[in-house]
Amino acid sequence: IHPVMPFITEEIWQRVAPIAGVNLSDRHNSIMRQPFPVADDKLIDIQAVDDLEWVKNFILSVRRIRSGNDIKPGKPLDVLLQNGSIQDNKRLHANRHYLVNLARLNSITWLNENDTAPEAATELVGEMKILVPLAGLIDKAAEKARLEKEIKKLEKEQLRLQGKLDNQNFVSKAPQTVVEKEKTRLADLQQKLKGLQEQLDRIEKL
Repeated sequence: IHPVMPFITEEIWQRVAPIAGVNLSDRHNSIMRQPFPVADDKLIDIQAVDDLEWVKNFILSVRRIRSGNDIKPGKPLDVLLQNGSIQDNKRLHANRHYLVNLARLNSITWLNENDTAPEAATELVGEMKILVPLAGLIDKAAEKARLEKEIKKLEKEQLRLQGKLDNQNFVSKAPQTVVEKEKTRLADLQQKLKGLQEQLDRIEKL
């Protein structure tokens, strides 16, 4: 918290420095006179960083599935895992408690190689698949109606952007940065449409 809260850090320094064996001489009598700490890269635990990144991506993947399928944040989910490595298995074993609590999970189950996965929303963490079966989890009719409404809205916007970019008068007269921006918006919109259509296809198969 130093130097954002200097009065607090100064008080802490005056109390902790003697305990840490620092002689509060003129050079050390204030935290304001101390050099800013320098990180030692040799002390970084790369394995721990990678493991935590895996945990973070696992939780974010589950949250993306929730938001993408309009599943309430507090609803416990049953998660299936597929194509995981030995490393994935070790990380799951070591961090199950965090995953269950932070991702609000009811269970985590590995699928065997020959198991047939149910219709589910899917995300990837590396090569490992995270699957959340949707049957009985969502209101099929309501979710289908929501997706169809969103798809229709985006298709209308897609036609507008496509018409704009097909207009040679616009393309030739508008600054190149504006044209490129519109192309990027169209590409992003098409990608989103593809994802929504895939979600709708999954819902219809339930």
